[in-house]
Amino acid sequence: MAIIGYARVSTTGQSLTAQLEALSTCDKIFQEKISGSKTDRPELVAALDYMREGDSFIVTKLDRLARNTSHLLEIVDKLNAKGVTLKILNIGIDTGTPTGKLMLTMIGAIATFEREMMLERQAEGIAQAKAKGLYKGRKPTARAKSDELKALLETGKSKREAARELGISESSLYRIIRT
Repeated sequence: MAIIGYARVSTTGQSLTAQLEALSTCDKIFQEKISGSKTDRPELVAALDYMREGDSFIVTKLDRLARNTSHLLEIVDKLNAKGVTLKILNIGIDTGTPTGKLMLTMIGAIATFEREMMLERQAEGIAQAKAKGLYKGRKPTARAKSDELKALLETGKSKREAARELGISESSLYRIIRT
């Protein structure tokens, strides 16, 4: 019976340190920096494959594991099929108990509802700001570097080297060249 931990942050600018400290008693910890909205997370898949009957799977928070109820229930089904219990530290849930299973389902539904409400409020705020002329959207980063790009290409740099040097993607580079 092993204790398996899973830690995740969404962006490379975020730190896993607090989660790793909370999971320090685990026998093995899988960690990654990838958006939670992606269901294809290599380290989560590896953790689910690694676990055996009788193991415990621990995460610090529910949102580190799944973003919506259906994804959460899919993960819990996989864990149940393997005979693995799920523990969520910050809310004290343990699916090894009937109450823990019930609470997990309810909290997953509430978390999904909360996220959808937040996205709805965000969209409303953006719409209001646009109507007032206050929202312009994200500033174009690649197009602002078009003069630098042309200068680099004229010196004989390859497109790949120029894109890397300017910190833009190759697809952005080709969009700039087309205009």
